[in-house]
Amino acid sequence: MMTPRPHVRSLTATVAVLLALSTFALAGPPLVCHAIEIGPSHTLPWVDLNYRKGNSGYNLNNLSTDTLAILDSNPSVLVHMETLRRATIYARQDPQIAKELLVRLHARAINSDPKTGALAWFDAGYLAETYKQWFGNGEPNPAGTLDGYAWVVKAIQLRGSDPEMEFAAALITLTGPDRDHAAHVQRAMAGAPSDPLLAQNLSSNFRNQSISALLIR
Repeated sequence: MMTPRPHVRSLTATVAVLLALSTFALAGPPLVCHAIEIGPSHTLPWVDLNYRKGNSGYNLNNLSTDTLAILDSNPSVLVHMETLRRATIYARQDPQIAKELLVRLHARAINSDPKTGALAWFDAGYLAETYKQWFGNGEPNPAGTLDGYAWVVKAIQLRGSDPEMEFAAALITLTGPDRDHAAHVQRAMAGAPSDPLLAQNLSSNFRNQSISALLIR
C-alpha cells in the first residue's frame, strides 16, 4: 500500500481538526462553554455556567483585582484563557463590574511596553470576544462594539510566534473568517508536539481527537 506523502498527511491532519472545530462550534459559545485545561496552575474560583449573583461564596467586588493579579503573575496563555472565561461568567451578573474589568484590561494594554505588551493586548481582546459570546441580547455589554479579535491578532504579531495564542484565535474565529480560522488552526497544531498542555486542550476541546496521532498520519 502506498504511504501518503508528508504534505498529504499534514493536509489530512488539518482537515480532521477543522472538521472537529466546526462540530465543536455547535456545542455553545466556544470561549465560555468549555473549560481550558491549565494543570495545577491557580486561577479564579470555579464557577459553572448557571452562576447567579450571590449563589456562591465569591465576592464579585474583588473580580477585577483578583483577575489582574492572576494575569500579572502567570505568563501562560492557557491560564489567561481560563481565567478570563471564568471572569466573564462572574461579570455577566453585574454590568458595572463587567465594564470595570474590561476598562482596566484595555488601559493596561494601552499603557504596556510595545515590545512586551503582547499578553496585555491578548487579555483585553480575549475578554472582549468572550463577553460578546456570552452576554445575551438586550444585556448591557461593554464589549458590544469592540473588535477584540483585532487585539488578539495584534498580540500575536507582537509576540512573533505563540501556538497557544493561535489556539485562542482559532476559537474566536470558529464562525469565520474561514481563511483566518484555518491559518490559526494550523499554527496552533504546529506547536502541539512541544506543548503537551496545548495538545491536551486541542484534544479535549475537539472531540477528544489525538493531536499527536493526527500529526503523524
